[in-house]
Amino acid sequence: MSELAAPTRRYDYVTDGQEIYRRSFAMIRAESDLSSLPRDLHTIATRIVHAAGDVGIVSEVAAHRDVVAAARSALRAGAPILTDSHMLASGVTRRRLPADNEVVCTLRDPRVPDLAAQWGTTRAAAAVSLWGDRLDGAVVAVGNAPTALFHLLELMLDGGPRPAAVVGMPVGFVGSAESKVALAEHDLGGGVQVPWLVVHGRRGGSAMAAAALNALATEDELA
Repeated sequence: MSELAAPTRRYDYVTDGQEIYRRSFAMIRAESDLSSLPRDLHTIATRIVHAAGDVGIVSEVAAHRDVVAAARSALRAGAPILTDSHMLASGVTRRRLPADNEVVCTLRDPRVPDLAAQWGTTRAAAAVSLWGDRLDGAVVAVGNAPTALFHLLELMLDGGPRPAAVVGMPVGFVGSAESKVALAEHDLGGGVQVPWLVVHGRRGGSAMAAAALNALATEDELA
């Protein structure tokens, strides 16, 4: 195999990965107003800002008061992470997981197309039902499909298994904002909620949801 040659450098840009990382998070800390968020959400919000490339998104971050403690406790105990997309599952940094936690996406299960057709819903929503008993005590992240988040809430309201925490960050123009409001307002009876974390509005996506998961899995403060 012939030896590769670097292209001629024509632009002035930072090429050291660690320096890019350091500068990026220094800029985020300098430009972000995290004062409206609880202290335990600061690192998570910072990671979301980094994934979004927008410090303004902090104003859309909202969470149940117990979500950080609930998610971290579940992960330390070995709970699985359940996701609505393979892109999101791939974005989870395995070395950050405290108990070599399983990361599951059932979207490619061969049963999904028939279930979606039978129920008149999306494949992403149908795939949620295939989480089965793994849902009980799991950490769930939805970063793509609002229908998956709605379906999860309907399962819980019907008396199904309850996860330990839900990261709800589906992206899009139809149902995205509404699904996050539904998650933030869900009531399983007597004011009981599964702890949740959202980015309100239309923005979201696998990268932002994965960033939130990775921050939840890492208990050290951001370097």
